[in-house]
Amino acid sequence: MKKITRLLAATLLMFPLIATAQRTFELNLWNGNAPYPTSDTQDTAKVKVFLPNEKKATGRAIVICPGGAYQFLSMEAEGTDWAAWFNNQGIAAIVLKYRMPHGQTMAPISDAEEAVRLVRRNASAWHVDSRQVGIMGFSAGGHLASTIATHSKMEAKPNFQVLFYPVITMMPGYTHQGSHDNLLGKDAHKKEEREYSNDQQVSRATPRAFIALCDDDDVVQPANGANYYMELYRHDVPASLHIYPGGGHGWGMRPSFKYHVEMLLDLKAWLESF
Repeated sequence: MKKITRLLAATLLMFPLIATAQRTFELNLWNGNAPYPTSDTQDTAKVKVFLPNEKKATGRAIVICPGGAYQFLSMEAEGTDWAAWFNNQGIAAIVLKYRMPHGQTMAPISDAEEAVRLVRRNASAWHVDSRQVGIMGFSAGGHLASTIATHSKMEAKPNFQVLFYPVITMMPGYTHQGSHDNLLGKDAHKKEEREYSNDQQVSRATPRAFIALCDDDDVVQPANGANYYMELYRHDVPASLHIYPGGGHGWGMRPSFKYHVEMLLDLKAWLESF
């Protein structure tokens, strides 16, 4: 019976994706020279915009930051594969192809901030409410998303955040070392590590959060997401933490993830809670 219920839930979640019309287009993020240039002059920032049917649009939008240890980007399972699902919820999905740091910490951060501002600048044309713009990230993309959530201000500050198996801290012993080294460098100063340990940057102004990860994640320690949740709780920021019994790391939108259906239902319920 449980298996039948799971299959029915999966059908209800996935079938409408085929029927829902969407408008899709790609934009360069920066007109002219991007700030904080890196050593890779061929690495450019872009967004792929997926807009839901106008009649279905709720006014919400989400900027999606794929993961990849600040070295590469998992653009499908942690990016474009999510677009149809969000559009089916009436939410515009903006998948960000951000620049890798290449020695310049602010490059990906400035790209993510500009992506949020871009959505707000186009709010009317895209049928988006500028007060309902969220950010989503996976693994190192979760670090980027939580950096924007805790550091950014005014038009670059999101209204909510969705984090999957996120890198949160840059502190030795708990960080994901590859993400740390690619973003800050192998010889990063303690001050920089604290600055980009986003659990230490939470305030009452930090936007509400949905956090999902697996108990057996051996790539990014679950303590990253759990400690971030505890700091949100301590600062009275509404947050929802989901720790699945298994599944490891990097599952994104892959149906092969054992708790794929439950995860989508959890996320849908959270999005409908505010």
